[in-house]
Amino acid sequence: MFTPFINNKSSLYFLSLPYSNQTTVAMVSTMLGFLCMFLILLTISHSYAQTSFLYHFCMNEKGNYTANSTYHNNLNTLLSNLSSDTDIDYGFYNFSHGQSSDRVNAIGLCRGDVKPDACCRCLNDSKVLLQQLCPNQKEAIGWYDSCMLRYSNRSLFNTMETLPTFYMWNPVNATDIDQFNQALRNLLDSLIGKATLGDSKRKFAAANVSGPASQTIFGLMQCTPDLSQQDCTECLSGVIPQIPQCCDGKRGGRIVRPSCNFRYETYSFYDPTHVEIPPAPAPAPAPKVSALPPSTTDTLSTEGKRQILLAMMKLVQFDDFNKF
Repeated sequence: MFTPFINNKSSLYFLSLPYSNQTTVAMVSTMLGFLCMFLILLTISHSYAQTSFLYHFCMNEKGNYTANSTYHNNLNTLLSNLSSDTDIDYGFYNFSHGQSSDRVNAIGLCRGDVKPDACCRCLNDSKVLLQQLCPNQKEAIGWYDSCMLRYSNRSLFNTMETLPTFYMWNPVNATDIDQFNQALRNLLDSLIGKATLGDSKRKFAAANVSGPASQTIFGLMQCTPDLSQQDCTECLSGVIPQIPQCCDGKRGGRIVRPSCNFRYETYSFYDPTHVEIPPAPAPAPAPKVSALPPSTTDTLSTEGKRQILLAMMKLVQFDDFNKF
């Protein structure tokens, strides 16, 4: 039998047990320990979900909105319907909703080799996470590896923007750096020419070249397709002088801007079957302004949660990027 002892001063409870019951208590204690560890892991998982963008910016200087305001409702409605347009299968979404100062503009861009279903999942995860990280900022931007989402109360369309920006690099040094850099520069120059010739649906190019010491260098460049050919060229050309600050002599790196980005590696990181530039340029589609259905509650997709849990199990990986 349990013999309780109550310390009235401290309100602590102690139990005096026969020896035969100690094994049972030890088992219960072990199970409670495992339960505590499980809860801790869930907490860590939730923490990773809050910081799983490659990078994000909440633009405090651009103004804030209050909960349940007209702007907030317009933002919720717009984001809830951002990737639901089944007519869009090329990974670029530009929508507007609302009027005057409460008008919200948003751009969603998926990497050019990402398939439509994966693109939708990425943007759905982005709209959940970005609002969690920037709960009352009128302007915000966030990047996953496969997509970018940004929104603002000012016009974002047909405008080349280079800020905010961030760098990432592979920690491993390249072999024969001078030859490596020359091969990389030749590849990037070629990719600029290809990406800027894209149309109003996709301005994207990816390719590879042979580097020194039997290395293959893979590269990718992309602009938001609402940019003109001239603006896309200017945006991509502007990242090349930043390479020494970012990733000079490294086997991989990327520079990411709101309007364009590039990445290179010594391993294939894109789907080579989805890198063709669409032919026949067409007029840029106008931002869609319509009465959208009411917003719904969004959650991270199963795929997004799976990637977060995998990230927990692979916290250190030499081929991963280090943030600048």
